[in-house]
Amino acid sequence: MRTLIRIAAFLSSIVLAQPLLAQNTPVKIFGLVELSGTGATSGTNFNDGIKLAVKEINAAGGILGRKIDYTSNDTQSQPQVSKALAVKAIDDGAYVVMGPVFSGSILVSMVETRRAGVPNFTGGEAAAITQQGNPYIFRTSFTQSTAMPKVARYLKDTVHAKTVAVIWVNNDFGKGGRDVFVKAIEAEGIKLAADISTDPGQLDFSGAVLKAKEANADALFAYSNEEESARVLRELRKQGYPKPVVGETTLTGQKVIELAGDAANGAVAHVGLTADAPDPGIQAFAAKFQKEYNYKPDHNGLKGYTAMYIVKAVTEKVGKFDQKAFADAMHGIKLSVKQYPGILMDVSFDNNGDLDRESFMTKVVNGKQEIIATLPALSAGK
Repeated sequence: MRTLIRIAAFLSSIVLAQPLLAQNTPVKIFGLVELSGTGATSGTNFNDGIKLAVKEINAAGGILGRKIDYTSNDTQSQPQVSKALAVKAIDDGAYVVMGPVFSGSILVSMVETRRAGVPNFTGGEAAAITQQGNPYIFRTSFTQSTAMPKVARYLKDTVHAKTVAVIWVNNDFGKGGRDVFVKAIEAEGIKLAADISTDPGQLDFSGAVLKAKEANADALFAYSNEEESARVLRELRKQGYPKPVVGETTLTGQKVIELAGDAANGAVAHVGLTADAPDPGIQAFAAKFQKEYNYKPDHNGLKGYTAMYIVKAVTEKVGKFDQKAFADAMHGIKLSVKQYPGILMDVSFDNNGDLDRESFMTKVVNGKQEIIATLPALSAGK
């Protein structure tokens, strides 16, 4: 009888210990990031931003008392690799998946995270990402549908352009942006003078720039990935392109400035996030990032860092590690820097997983990105 009592007591202690054990077990977060291939600049920045946030959060006690176990996985900038890694992250018990950054990759991999009910943050900007009714996908940047009208208004009101030539990269990111941009300029009464498609990884842009020059438009809109954007800017300088060059986020990013050199000077872009923003919190982040990794972060570094702090903030609001409750709470949420300093900028999310916050118009001057205007959140006037 005593033996049975001891066994029962032992089993009871195991059952009671399980919740305590779960409370002390690290929470698993997986990064699907472009650490090689054409997206290496974007993915490395995004990943390093996440890692910096994880380091800080863990040092401060974690999330709800649990430390974060973050694992980054290289998608090689390939959609099918991203898909396979998403399956692996799910099998390994991911609470949240961060990435990929590339639109073509997230459009494939998010099928798996949606099926498993795992919240997924992405740096991808393609409008289609949040137009599929996926309740588990959330952006770390503006959708193209939000950003492009701001660029179009700048071209009309500041540049006074009546015609625009477009050089764009023919992938999911580029095509989606090109399509939304064309609609946006049409709405402002601006005509498309030249529609110039280029290939991912393209090295020679002499032909594309020549077509833009021959179109004689009032301005050029350049929309491509980091390395290709730098090549476009160098070729524009080489051919003496005389008109304003305007873009979105990538065009005036730190990596593009480094690669393009003096050819980047004068380029203007709408930027959702920038380490050069005149904000004490963002400046402090940029200094910490520089010290940690010995390079200046671009917008993707900010995306990764703020996304990780959003995960912390929303989980703490929910009060438990519940993926469905987390996803439900994300829809319609508003988070303030005053309450959650790590998010760096006040932000809100709509029912599609798209975010809204302030953004900036930037210009490259003497090799540095400068803020030339701060644009309010779209919801600010509502």
